[in-house]
This record gives sequence, C-alpha cells and structure tokens, in this order.
Amino acid sequence: MAEVRDAWDLRLDRPVAVKLLYPSVSTQPDTRRRFATEARAAAVVNHPHVVAVHDSGVHQGRHYIVLERLPGQSVADALARGGPMPAGHVRAIMRDVLSALGAAHARGVLHRDIKPANILFTRLGGVKIADFGVAKSADTPQTLTNRVFGTMAYLPADRIAGRPAMPADDLYALGVVAYEALTGRRAYPQESLTTLADAIAAGAVTPLSVLRPDVDPALALTVERAMSRDPRWRFASAEQMRACLDPPAATPQRTGVALAGAAVLTLLVLAALLVVL
Repeated sequence: MAEVRDAWDLRLDRPVAVKLLYPSVSTQPDTRRRFATEARAAAVVNHPHVVAVHDSGVHQGRHYIVLERLPGQSVADALARGGPMPAGHVRAIMRDVLSALGAAHARGVLHRDIKPANILFTRLGGVKIADFGVAKSADTPQTLTNRVFGTMAYLPADRIAGRPAMPADDLYALGVVAYEALTGRRAYPQESLTTLADAIAAGAVTPLSVLRPDVDPALALTVERAMSRDPRWRFASAEQMRACLDPPAATPQRTGVALAGAAVLTLLVLAALLVVL
C-alpha cells in the first residue's frame, strides 16, 4: 500500500521518515481513507510509545505522512534472527506497548493491527507502536474486513467470526506477540488460513510452562490469559493487564519485628526502673 523513505526535515533540521502511498492505489477511496486514518489516529494518541506523526498531506499527487525516524528494527526483525527473547526483555516490551495502548484506548482509538512488524525498537532499547492504518476511532467507524484476514494470526476467534472490534483485541494480539517472542516460534500453525483459523478457534497453544519453564508465573499468566479462547477470561483494559504483568510486591510480615521491638522496649523500661531503685 505504501513505501517508507528516510528523509531530512530542512525546516526543523532533523531526520524523519516519509510514508508515501503508492500511486497505483491512491485512486482507491478506501485506501486513501485508511492512510488518512493512520495519520489522525497516531496524532490523536500522541504518546511516547507511539511513533510520532509530524505532518501529512498531498504533494504532487502523492499522499504522504511524515513520521519520526527510528533505527528501523522491529520485533519481527528480532524474531527473524531466531531464538526466543529473554523474559525480561519481553516484559519490558509489553510494558511499553501496554502504556501506548492504554493511552490509545482512553482516547477511543483501537489499533487493530498489533503484531511484531508494527512494534519498533528505539535507539534507547524501548519500543513504539506504528501503523494505525486500520485503527478504529469515533470518527472512523468503518470495519475493514479485508484487513482482518491479513492479520488473522493475531486475532481472537470471536473477532475472526465477525464480532465488532474492542480494546481486548489489541491486548489479545499483544499476548500472541509476547508468546512468540518468549518461545521463538509461531503461536499457531500457519500452513493455511483454514488451519490457522481452526487452531485459533480451538485455542491449541502449547503452554509456556512446557516451552519456557524458566518464565516467571506472573509473566506466563499474563500472556496466556490475554490469549484466552474464552473472551470472559481476557483482560478488559491495558491497566488490568499491566497489573497482572507486574503484581504489587507482597507486604512483608511485620508481626515478628513488632513483637521483638516491644520486648526490647520493655527491657529498657525495666532497666531504667532498676537504676532508679
């Protein structure tokens, strides 16, 4: 649909990326609408973990979006190099994405295309989400069913069946991304769309405890709950998922310490009385 080129902002003297809509599809109203949606949605969210939009418009017949330039590596690139990622790295990626999704959902924006290729690394090691081209917001209610099949591997079965998009879908997709990052393999078999759809519908996922027994229970629970076949078990919000990912530390038991302190105080009082006597 579009190509991305590195460029230099002469006015503000900074590197940028320019996304250009291919001329061959620029005459299609639906494609132009999706392209405009991407710019508006990302601009509305305006979050440290969302790729920033600097400008958009049409120049010499070419529709464009000017974006902040990142190093160019994505989670998909990291997975392509092979092998699972360290659990701590995956948890950090999830935190950044959940922060961005929480902000997007609070503004009524659903990303609807969370996948490894749309999670980009920054120079400092964090991540930002990109490509709001199929995002849904209050002013863009259209359902792009043709895009659903392109990202089937990251959609829950009930969404594939036609249920309207909701925030939990973005969280489900993040769960699948995290599962793949932790295991270094696809969550579901992808020999064909039929095989993939059947596997998603059946919830046929090998437990993380089998593939990555070293992953701590909170992280494993968060990923598997996000990917739950039953919508009622999934997270309703990014904040809820973050709370599961990073549960508060248990309050230390202070009873013994308090008793010991009381005993010492009692001894000191008795000693003082003896001195007086």
